[in-house]
Amino acid sequence: MSGVVHVSAAVVVGDDGRALVVRKRGAHVFQQPGGKPDPGEDALAAVVREVAEETGIIADPGAFEPLGRFSDTAANEPDHRVVADAFRLRVPAGSASAGAEIEELRWLTEAEIDAAPLAPLSRNHLIRFAWR
Repeated sequence: MSGVVHVSAAVVVGDDGRALVVRKRGAHVFQQPGGKPDPGEDALAAVVREVAEETGIIADPGAFEPLGRFSDTAANEPDHRVVADAFRLRVPAGSASAGAEIEELRWLTEAEIDAAPLAPLSRNHLIRFAWR
């Protein structure tokens, strides 16, 4: 691995029990909404901003529950690892719309995750928090 990418990511869960995943433009796999913090921005501020930009969901920072820091192979940056500060956010079902660089979004049930094309960080670490 030649590099590390730091991001903030959100496990967004609808009140119907489905988890929101997004596919960025040019990507082949889905992942949790989120992205890289701007200079001087902390992890929570970054996830609040990224969720709003990518999904249109405007949420109070206090609504984000910290889940921890997780690392895996980066899905969209060859030879990199991604290190994510992750948060869970519960929202009304269907409250998202694709924005920013998002090509597609999906609400997944727990039964659908095995067949879904998910990024390693999502599949191996984050998505399970939707149903805990």
